[in-house]
Amino acid sequence: MARNYASVAFTPEVKALQERYGSRQAYAHMEQKATGTRLFDSESNFIQERDSFYIASIGENGFPYIQHRGGTKGFLHTIDPQTLAYADLRGNRQFITVGNTATNPKVSLILMDYARRARLKVYAEVETVAINDRPDLADLVIPEGYENIAERIVLLHIIAFDWNCPKYITPRYAMEEINQMVAPMQERIKELESEVLRLNKENELATAKNIPDTQN
Repeated sequence: MARNYASVAFTPEVKALQERYGSRQAYAHMEQKATGTRLFDSESNFIQERDSFYIASIGENGFPYIQHRGGTKGFLHTIDPQTLAYADLRGNRQFITVGNTATNPKVSLILMDYARRARLKVYAEVETVAINDRPDLADLVIPEGYENIAERIVLLHIIAFDWNCPKYITPRYAMEEINQMVAPMQERIKELESEVLRLNKENELATAKNIPDTQN
């Protein structure tokens, strides 16, 4: 098993290009770091907050395929420091990722936090298990109410991971995040509207008192 992300990603051809363009020395130092094979709390917490990720697999024809997986926050579970898992729910019936990983279990994941401009990259090997074979995992990874459409459990055995540079990640926000950001402003607007109504009523009362009585 590789020690870190760089030792997987930097193939001989990649190293040759790094040497050619002057970045090999810096990246050679990165390869010496024995990190990136076991998740720490920072990675587990990051994964727990994600509601989607991208997974790349390789087909029998040699072509890569990238799939977007989405769900509720935390649908990708950390089982232990070297294992992730999620429930494969009935939906898209193409079965490209499932078919690809049946013959080549090696995959690459990218998990994004656009709002905070953070990106976690993961190399892993897929193990697909039947739901009935792992009821302990089924209870953990299948969302409540989705039991009837869960078709399999996908285990991701982590080979290596790395945090990517935030440069060129354009901040984007989910509606939940936007609502949280504007909530204080909306509350202040309500307070000001109430204050305007109160002042208008006071002004109306003051005006009414100052109107001369013309009936006498």
